[in-house]
Amino acid sequence: MNRIDDLALLVGRLLMAVLLLPSGIRKATNLGGTAQYFAGLGLPAPDLMAIAAAATEIGLPILLVLGVVPRLTAFLTGGFVLLTALIAHRFWDVADPAAAMGQQIHFLKNAAIVGGTMFYFVSGAGAFSLAGRKR
Repeated sequence: MNRIDDLALLVGRLLMAVLLLPSGIRKATNLGGTAQYFAGLGLPAPDLMAIAAAATEIGLPILLVLGVVPRLTAFLTGGFVLLTALIAHRFWDVADPAAAMGQQIHFLKNAAIVGGTMFYFVSGAGAFSLAGRKR
């Protein structure tokens, strides 16, 4: 792999981390509100789910930035984002056409992110990562 490819992988990891980390911090600093939101979605144990979501959205970006265990990180990130799409962006259940379109956009954005995690799964973290330094 050349330096441009390694740089692209680093930028991709950073951009994916930037997507998740602020959301995780918001969840962690407002666990009560997050739990209420999750309860409104019908999730079981919303208090526990809020903690798990916050920890996931903080932990995965750290793994992405560092570039450690890229295949596991890609799998977990993709799985988390897919679950988020299926649980929180159910555009097919929204009656208002404008709101449904907004949820569909979020759903499809999440599907694209899952696609990005598949590329990460295959390519690895690149040289500008802890995993790349071990090679």
